[in-house]
Amino acid sequence: MTPCARILCVRVSFQTATKKPLGAITQLENISVLKPSKQVLQSAIVIVVAIVIAGVFFALRPPPETVTIEPPTLTIDLAVAEKQTLSIAVSSQGTVQPRTETILITEVSGKIIELSPQFQSGGLVEKDEVLLSIDPRNYEVEVKRAEANVATAFSNLVQEKGRAAVARQDIKKYPRKYASKEAHYLALRLPQLKEAQARLDSAKADLEHANNNLDRTKIRAPYRGIIKARSVDLGQFVGSGTQLGQVFAVDFAEVRLPIPADRLNYLDLPDSHNKESAPSVIVENELGAKWQGTIVRTEGVLDERSRVLFAVAKVDDPYGVENGRDALLMGSFIKAQIGGKRIDNLIAIPRYILRTGNKVWVLDEQQRLRNRDVKILHTEGKLVYVYEGLNDGDRICLSTIPNAVAGTKVNVNATTSTSALVNANADHIADASTETNAL
Repeated sequence: MTPCARILCVRVSFQTATKKPLGAITQLENISVLKPSKQVLQSAIVIVVAIVIAGVFFALRPPPETVTIEPPTLTIDLAVAEKQTLSIAVSSQGTVQPRTETILITEVSGKIIELSPQFQSGGLVEKDEVLLSIDPRNYEVEVKRAEANVATAFSNLVQEKGRAAVARQDIKKYPRKYASKEAHYLALRLPQLKEAQARLDSAKADLEHANNNLDRTKIRAPYRGIIKARSVDLGQFVGSGTQLGQVFAVDFAEVRLPIPADRLNYLDLPDSHNKESAPSVIVENELGAKWQGTIVRTEGVLDERSRVLFAVAKVDDPYGVENGRDALLMGSFIKAQIGGKRIDNLIAIPRYILRTGNKVWVLDEQQRLRNRDVKILHTEGKLVYVYEGLNDGDRICLSTIPNAVAGTKVNVNATTSTSALVNANADHIADASTETNAL
């Protein structure tokens, strides 16, 4: 076979061989295209059936049960408003000061030869008690010299009186005329007599001065008090005007209490027109101890910067010398409650129920909360005093309701009266006063 014939046979055989597989491939492709179309159809049928079944179940479902939820009803405490005539206490504060404080200064000079054991800081001394002694020997000499001068002057006076008596007798026996009135007095020795009397008076004054200087060698306490400081010691030489120490009185203490101008009307303070008024005051120190006192005067002038009037409170026996109670130390910072005058038609309510804008909750006839605007006095303490906005019989909510709104219906748990609130607060003050008196 020729080469050309071979090539032709190979090409024919190749074409023959390749035609059959191509057909098979085409059939496979047709099959693969038909299969996905059947799956989609089946899936669609399943979905439709499921939707129909779900629709049937949804249509046949029972209706939902309706439950009505009622909001919870608030339970509150009430106070029935009662107008009263009340005394308004005013709060203040201040520092305890002695009523008298004295710097002891010597009036004579000399060496200190004696000191009292009580003449030291904190020592309690009685009135006229000797605190220290200065060497008195020089002053004793001065006293003796003054006594001698008095004796000499007295002798001269006696002699002049005798001479004057003789001169009067002579004039009676031998009357004569004198050129002047002064000459007549001279004949009677009246000028010499007056001079002798003057010398005696001067000598007595010198003696009194010497005795005073001798007495000043002993430094005495000017009143019952406590030694605040001592500046000298035994054996020290002191001159006239030397500061020896400080002492303050303990018969009573004073406290300057600032009172704002807008609260003066609540108090019956003593003044030039009302001198007998003496409001009571309870003072309390930082440790909680209490003392009873009274307002005895005011300073009569408003402070230009703070616009307050200072009232002065008096506390008797602050160191408990007479009754042995706890000491109210000088310099202590205290809080004070001043008893006020009585004011009519006030309603007392707890301070904590007063809301922003001076509003309180009151209860109407339908047991619903209503807002009420009130006007109050400017005071401090647990109670506030309403003078406008509430009437007798108003029911005031005593409970704290942070999220309540007007119209909220409530239930009443307990009811009291505003007068009972005042009495409870008064009992608390009375207990404090009883404790104060017991101390």
